[in-house]
Amino acid sequence: MSELYLQRKIDNFLTNWKSDPDRKPLIVKGPRQVGKTESLRHFAERNYQSVIYINFVEEPKYKLITEDGYRTDDIIKNISRMDPSKQFISGDTVLFFDEIQDYPEISTSLKFFKIDGRFDVICSGSLLGINYKRIESNSVGYKTDYSMSSLDFEEFLWAKGYDSPSIHEMLWHMETLKPFNQIEMNVYSSLFLDYCILGGMPAVVRQYIEKGTFEGTLDIQHQLLEDYKEDIRKYADGMDQTRILNVFEQIPNQLAKDNKKFQISKVAHGARFKDYRGCIEWLRDAGIVQICYCLNFPDLPLKGNYCDNKFKLYFFDTGLFVAMLDEEAQEDLRVNKNLNVYKGALYENIVGEALIKSGYGLFYYKKDDSTLEEDFFIRTQTQLLPVEVKSTRGTAKSLRTLVSSKSYPDIQYGIKLTAGNVGYCENILTFPYFCAFLLKSYLKRGELHLPQQEYTDDTPDISN
Repeated sequence: MSELYLQRKIDNFLTNWKSDPDRKPLIVKGPRQVGKTESLRHFAERNYQSVIYINFVEEPKYKLITEDGYRTDDIIKNISRMDPSKQFISGDTVLFFDEIQDYPEISTSLKFFKIDGRFDVICSGSLLGINYKRIESNSVGYKTDYSMSSLDFEEFLWAKGYDSPSIHEMLWHMETLKPFNQIEMNVYSSLFLDYCILGGMPAVVRQYIEKGTFEGTLDIQHQLLEDYKEDIRKYADGMDQTRILNVFEQIPNQLAKDNKKFQISKVAHGARFKDYRGCIEWLRDAGIVQICYCLNFPDLPLKGNYCDNKFKLYFFDTGLFVAMLDEEAQEDLRVNKNLNVYKGALYENIVGEALIKSGYGLFYYKKDDSTLEEDFFIRTQTQLLPVEVKSTRGTAKSLRTLVSSKSYPDIQYGIKLTAGNVGYCENILTFPYFCAFLLKSYLKRGELHLPQQEYTDDTPDISN
């Protein structure tokens, strides 16, 4: 039986890329094991008569294909010399260079392949943030970039059999502010909690879909975490290896605290920011963590308006964050669906992940000498929208202050994400957690969809 293929958003991107007569060589980058190779091979095998697949990790001998230069004819001649069975059909061949982080020099050839025009080229690699400056300088102007991560909640819903009309209906509830009925709330909230526990790593999701249970998923997650640690040991230099691993291991503990600001001093005895800054940026460039910076003041623009030494760190995949929790917390979450002290951390991480996967940057605000604090901010063309992630029922005091105070002229409305239903009160829109992945689509028109009268969400909290 063939392995279940998980539909991904890159599928549509690849179709559009191939239909462009002026397409450039494509580089797909992202963390390891998020499905890059699987999606690209699935596309290539269905769209080209000949697929020339070269993996620079599995077959390092192919690093020699550029020894005569980077021109197309020289590379093709050397590939043919190493494997005469490979066919190069003009107009119907794709060269797929995989794991190019082990041989970023191949990117120099992209200019020549683009100018030559006979063959399509796709490159893929993990940890590309580490070597990407070399790749960028070697191929500037002659490539198209695509960043890929683990499955978002929409792709997870696709894997569970929910189609586009279901997604459009969820968006309709947001745009019309019509509450979900109780059956919809139960189904989507349950699926979302499963997604929080599993995350979006394809191997984990595939196991869950095929088994219909969580059986074996934690073992896969633990192996993925070991693979990431091995990558750190392989690609990071010298002393930084230990420091990077220390930061990696510390994230769940620091997110569980009320003050979720990442504190370098807690990583190791005597640790200083200047010694660890590069380690944090290494993890970000590798795609393993997302940095959420503290704004200097909640107004527009966001870029340049933040403090680069005050930040929170989130995992790129919440399922891997959950897999790093202690065994008692694991069992409580998986068996009893009780998130305990990690409840706030889990929902913040999953919303941060949804925002990043939608194309937003991550920013928060904490006013010095005050309780005023906001989890995230997103923007339309003209407005700044604070986003509060409520892990418990109750009022959102900071959000109300930001929305109502004249001290923050760029903020007129706010968004609250909860375990409850759709609602609208005091210029604050309330949506269920499971709608976080749709915020970009909801705001795409650059306007908020507000009712004539206010009403509050009275749906019971079903998160536990």
